[in-house]
Amino acid sequence: MSPEALRANWNAAWHALGVAAPDEALCAELQQRYAEPQRHYHTMQHLGECLAWFEREKALAEHPAEVALALWFHDAIYDVHAHDNEARSADWARQALLAAGVDAEAAERVCALVMATRHDAVPEGRDAELLIDIDLSILGAGRERFDEYERQVHAEYAFVPEEVRLPRRRAILQRFLDREAIYATPRMHAQLEAQARINLQRSIAG
Repeated sequence: MSPEALRANWNAAWHALGVAAPDEALCAELQQRYAEPQRHYHTMQHLGECLAWFEREKALAEHPAEVALALWFHDAIYDVHAHDNEARSADWARQALLAAGVDAEAAERVCALVMATRHDAVPEGRDAELLIDIDLSILGAGRERFDEYERQVHAEYAFVPEEVRLPRRRAILQRFLDREAIYATPRMHAQLEAQARINLQRSIAG
């Protein structure tokens, strides 16, 4: 996604919530976070891919601007040694929205959407379903991009010994494969489900 498209998405989301987009500093800080050196997958590449999917599928959302901002913030905090990244990212999103003048209910919904990216429960509601489908879209990517994604994830956790990392990774992927459906929204299911299952099976077997 081009810098111009990213900026347009950012500005449109805030304006749709009835407030002016915050000053350049917040958008710049988020992009700097996604460029941190410990990141290999959770980068601007991932954010851009997510926002590109959002632009194609946003008509499905009940509150599209909230989904867009949840995507911007969903990996804002990414410490590979921590277990509260989503909670800290969600808190940052809430604070940013409230500071910009967004009403508290909308801010809480965005916070809840960010928390949904923990992938520890079945998403509830159209916005959460769309957000999670977008976050998991990489699983249904073409073979070359999926293999790149696998390398990127392993690079982020290279500090974990391989004999520990590989079984844990296979277990995570198996949980997605065991779902009745990986994708909840009809069009993304139609476009990605079959390829995702091929990718996951190949990765687990590898």
